[in-house]
Amino acid sequence: MLPTIQDIARLAGVSPTTVSNVIHGNDRRVSAATRQRIKAVIKAQGYVPNLSARSLKTNTSRIIAMFNAIVPEESGGSLQDPFHSALLTGIERELRGSDYFLMVRSVSSAEELLRYLNNWKVDALIMTGIISDAFYQALRSQAAPFLLVDSYVEGEAGLRIRLEDRQGARLAAEHLLGLGHRDILFCGPQPLDRGVIAERLAGLRETLAEHGIAHPDSLIRPCPMGIDEAVAVGRELALRNDFTAIFATADVLAAGIVSGLQSAGRRVPKDISVVGFDDLAIARLSLPPLTTVRQDVVARGQQGARMLLRALKGESVEALLTPVTLTVRGSTGRLE
Repeated sequence: MLPTIQDIARLAGVSPTTVSNVIHGNDRRVSAATRQRIKAVIKAQGYVPNLSARSLKTNTSRIIAMFNAIVPEESGGSLQDPFHSALLTGIERELRGSDYFLMVRSVSSAEELLRYLNNWKVDALIMTGIISDAFYQALRSQAAPFLLVDSYVEGEAGLRIRLEDRQGARLAAEHLLGLGHRDILFCGPQPLDRGVIAERLAGLRETLAEHGIAHPDSLIRPCPMGIDEAVAVGRELALRNDFTAIFATADVLAAGIVSGLQSAGRRVPKDISVVGFDDLAIARLSLPPLTTVRQDVVARGQQGARMLLRALKGESVEALLTPVTLTVRGSTGRLE
């Protein structure tokens, strides 16, 4: 028979309430010696708290839901997308040390999001890549705290963790300019008025303008997030001669484009240099390995989950802007 909280209290010589307070971290009034004694008994007896019972008592679910509003179907869904997989790894790693559980779901509309929230009681939410649209209004209409990852929204609601997107593009542009490239093609999903892609395009264009270089719309090539689609775009771009370098907004795009260019007879970086974004594992597996704007996606997932856990405790949490650096590898070279 599994030990109960009453068993632990009897063996430790304290009340069940004291044991409960130690288990749940409400132990500021419990002496260090008593805490150690209770924890030693818990370990010796193999006691596991009944989270279901606790949830009923406290009217909480112990569930944090991660909703992905950007569904990259071409790459097999959000769980197969390298960026979202790395972010999810960091979130799960941080939550593993708590008594919260993670639920993951992709949604295609605000109505679908609200339908899930009406059917599942969640204590907090995480959402990636949204702007000031119906998704954001849906989040604001419900009571649970929520974290926005890489989202550009107006207003003050919700916790936020964002990347130096514009600065990352500036680093990529300065690197390519330093190698003699002036005609740089921008490749990524269709830029919206605001958002990650728009910020990265703005960073590229600002840097080129500072060097007196115009960047025409003809040097913007929208590209879906799938690998096969990126390879096809690379083959298409191999037929053009109006650029010498490519800045792709994700490593998965950059790697696919490199493959397509080379299968069509163009050499990377001798003919065309390519820069990616994220520095995920695929950047090191690409041939040649990708020069890329580095962000620590796993660490950002951990930071975001930590922010939510603090908010659930009633602590004040500030928005977080995480830095980027440039990792130079073999996919970029000096213009000959």
